[in-house]
Amino acid sequence: MKDFSNLARKSITGASLTRKESYQVLSTREEDLQSLLDASLQVRQKFFGRKVKICLLQNAQSGICPEDCHYCSQSAISKASIDKYRLLSIDQLRDGAQKAVSGGAKRYCMVMSAKGPKKRDIEHMSEAVRQIKGEFPNLEICVSLGIMDEDQARELKKAGVGWVNHNLNTSRRMYPKICTTHTYDDRIETILNVKKAGLSSCCGGILGMGENDDDIVELAYALRRLEIDSIPVNFLNPIPGTPLSGQPQIDPKRGLKALCLMRLLNPKSEIRMAAGRELYMEDQGARVFYPANSIFVEGYLTTPGQQANEARRLIRESGFEVEEG
Repeated sequence: MKDFSNLARKSITGASLTRKESYQVLSTREEDLQSLLDASLQVRQKFFGRKVKICLLQNAQSGICPEDCHYCSQSAISKASIDKYRLLSIDQLRDGAQKAVSGGAKRYCMVMSAKGPKKRDIEHMSEAVRQIKGEFPNLEICVSLGIMDEDQARELKKAGVGWVNHNLNTSRRMYPKICTTHTYDDRIETILNVKKAGLSSCCGGILGMGENDDDIVELAYALRRLEIDSIPVNFLNPIPGTPLSGQPQIDPKRGLKALCLMRLLNPKSEIRMAAGRELYMEDQGARVFYPANSIFVEGYLTTPGQQANEARRLIRESGFEVEEG
């Protein structure tokens, strides 16, 4: 059996895996997968112990986005049957925060389908955040509002936002195949604006869109170079009515290897098993928590997810602990 403990030691010191080592992680044989998971767990436990952070998403504005992201049910080219509505009221956003707290979530993520926020959107979200933080001061607040400049990010920080999500989604090479209405560099610029504003960055990707090992490795290295604080890893849910609806399902074990690579290359970053967990990883049990220290509950914008009480039970039964607020 192959021993990956040398990669764990290397990762813990802050040294980067070589490209060759990264490809070896993704090509791990089935009989060596547990060894790889054990190595990832060593790194995860060094920086996060055995705690699992629960996060909850709120779809704050749905289905009216002008962008053509091929994976998204809310894009301009999607024919998926989803609810469409303008930005939720402050009361509705506050109700979502109450739901998050009641479900044991430590982070509440408000997501707006749009190319980017207008001035009134920033003002609206800022006021919502101020009210939410006034009522739930320990609740971590993340927003995902599209492409933003530094001034917009600074205004959100003043209101109490801690994290801004803006995913790279895939490699630079592959990006034009999944979106043509904005560029990979537009996304990089938003991430840099968020960091310059003093906010924590939340940025990850989606696996299962037709990428190869090169794309996964490039994404993992890009996230390392950007020193991303929180990395959500999604497995594509091929939603009917979207251009990627016919994509074959990702092999769950390939997904686990990719999660391990993200952990080993980004040892101090939160690694979040995001969309697709319930679809692909149900029979993997505790293995998801070896590299990942965070999950979403209660759904993914337009698709359902595991209920919070069930997720808490899964965490405990897997030998891990829920990170309490």
